[in-house]
Amino acid sequence: MTKIRVSEAARFLGVSDDTIRRWTENGNLTPYKDNSGRLAVDGLELAHLARDQAHLPDADSRIGSSARNRFIGLVTGITMDTVMAQVELQCGPFRVVSLMSSEAARELDLKLGSIATAVVKATTVIIESPHGKTAI
Repeated sequence: MTKIRVSEAARFLGVSDDTIRRWTENGNLTPYKDNSGRLAVDGLELAHLARDQAHLPDADSRIGSSARNRFIGLVTGITMDTVMAQVELQCGPFRVVSLMSSEAARELDLKLGSIATAVVKATTVIIESPHGKTAI
């Protein structure tokens, strides 16, 4: 079992340490002590809770798509010149950045504080783990 300290669990879920402690007190998470005697939670239990707690605004159901990675958030930054635009979204605890033509950004009518969806379809997604072996 992977034990995750309260502060790390809070960071992963984008909540406060106190929220994680409350979840252990009310039975949403099982409290454990790590090797240093600090309060920790089980990584798998935390992952299940994160998935259960995830609540995103409804996506437009009129649009079919093969992409499964949709991040709905607020536009927090737009840098635009005559040709290209960099658009930043804050999607929960995640910052998503997209590069697009300035024409596309104007046509989408993107403004700071507006709601937008980042749709990601990638052939390569790299996953890192501190417990894995280094590939050489």
